[in-house]
Amino acid sequence: MPDVDISRRPAAVVIGASATGLFAASVLADVADVTIIERDALPDGPHGRKGVPQARHAHLVWSGGVEAFEELLPGFVDDIVTRGARLVDIMGDMVSRAPSMVWFRRFEGTRHRNLVCSRNLLDHALRERVLSDSRITVQEETVAGGLVGDAMRVSGLRVQRGTVERTLSADLVIDASGRGSHAPKWLERLGLPRVPERQVDAGVAYATRIYQAPSATVGNFPLVNVQAVPAKAPGQGGIILPVEDGRWIVTLSGTRGGEPTNEPDAFTDFALGLGDPIIGELIRGAKPLGEIATTRSTANRRRYYERMTAWPDGFAVLGDAVAGYNPVYGHGLTVAAQSAIALRDVLDSRSISAAGTARRIQRAAARPVAGAWDLAVGQDAFYPGASDTPPTSVERFLARYVDRAVDTGARNPQALNALLDVMSLSKPATRLFSPAMLIAMLLGPKKPHLERPPLSDAEWKSALP
Repeated sequence: MPDVDISRRPAAVVIGASATGLFAASVLADVADVTIIERDALPDGPHGRKGVPQARHAHLVWSGGVEAFEELLPGFVDDIVTRGARLVDIMGDMVSRAPSMVWFRRFEGTRHRNLVCSRNLLDHALRERVLSDSRITVQEETVAGGLVGDAMRVSGLRVQRGTVERTLSADLVIDASGRGSHAPKWLERLGLPRVPERQVDAGVAYATRIYQAPSATVGNFPLVNVQAVPAKAPGQGGIILPVEDGRWIVTLSGTRGGEPTNEPDAFTDFALGLGDPIIGELIRGAKPLGEIATTRSTANRRRYYERMTAWPDGFAVLGDAVAGYNPVYGHGLTVAAQSAIALRDVLDSRSISAAGTARRIQRAAARPVAGAWDLAVGQDAFYPGASDTPPTSVERFLARYVDRAVDTGARNPQALNALLDVMSLSKPATRLFSPAMLIAMLLGPKKPHLERPPLSDAEWKSALP
C-alpha cells in the first residue's frame, strides 16, 4: 500500500481576484493553500482595471455588508476609513427620494452605517489585506479554461498563460469570475444538465462623471439619491456619492427610451430633468474631472445552481457568477461577503474534500443571493420589456406591500429601521411583517410627506457656487 502524506494541506483554486474571490480566498486559507487565477494584471494602487468596468460608477456597501466585511477581515473597515472612506448613517447622511416619489425624512440613529468610497479604493484595500497572506498566491494574466474531472467530482482547473497551458490540481475549485462566468457550459461538458436561469432586464443604462466637490462640502456632505419610478417609464434616477480625495461620483441612470448618454453637454440637463432637479442643481456649477463613463450591463441574471439534481464534489460558484443584479440596488458587494461567510460556515464543520461539501456550499450561498434577488426583481420586473414572463401575483402583492412599507418608513423611524434591516440584507424579508412595521402602518404616528428634499440651508449654501 503506497504511503499517504497526511501532512499535506488541501489545495483550493479560486477563479477571479474579484471581491467575491478575495473574500473566499481569505476563508479558504484557513483550511487550504489557495491559488487565485486572475485574467487581468492587477493594479498596484487604487486604480481601475479592465475586468471591473462597473468600478467607474457609484458604489456603496450596505450595513449588512459592512458587518460581513468586519466578520471576515477584522479591522478592515477601520483601515479603509483611515484611507478616506466614510461610514455614514444611511438615513441621517442621505437625502433620498423613494420609487414611490416620497422623500425620506432624515432620521439619526437608524443603526445602519454604510461604507462609502470609490470602488477602486475598496478593491485596492481588499487586495492588500488578502494577498498579504502567505497561504494565498495569485497568478495574474492567466485564463481559466475549464474544469478537470467528471460529473461526480471536479479535481482541478485547466489554465492558460500566454501560450502555455497546464492543469492545477485542487480539492476545491471556486468560481468567483463574475457575470461572465463559464460555469454553466463547463458543467454541461462534464455531463451535467443545463443550469436553470432567469433574467429580468429593466434595460437600465448608466452614465457616470466625477466632479471636484465644492471645498466647503468635503467630509460632511450627504449622499443625494433620486430613485427611479418603475410605474413611470422610462425610469430615470441618479446619485451623488461624496468619496475620498474631495470628489463626487455622480451616476445617472435610465431605462429603455430614457437612457443617459456620454455627451458632456447633456449630462447636467439629464440630471435636471429627473423627478426632482436637485442633482442637476448641485452639479451645475461643479468642476468635472474627466470624461463620462457609460455601461449597459445591468440585467438581473440568476443561475439556480442549488436546484441542480446532481452536483459534482470539488466545485462551487459564488457571487456575481451565481447572480448579478442591477447595480442601482448596491447589493453585489454585500452578497459577495455574505457568500464567503456561508462558505466559512460549511467548512467549519466539514472537510473541504468530503463528499457533499461542495453541494452544501452551493446551497448555503443561495441564501444571501435570494435576498438580494428578491429585492431587485421586485422592482425591475415591473419595467416594460424586463422579462418574458409577467410578474407573478405574489410579486405584485409584495411590490404593493413594499411600496406601503416605504411610504410608512419615509415618515416613521421605527418603520424605517425595519425597512433598512431588509434593504441592507441584515435581516430576511419577513422583517417587513414584524410588529414594528405593521403597527406603524396601521396606527402611525405619521408625519406629513416632505414637499422638498431635506437638504439644510447650510448644506445648500456649502454646495452652490
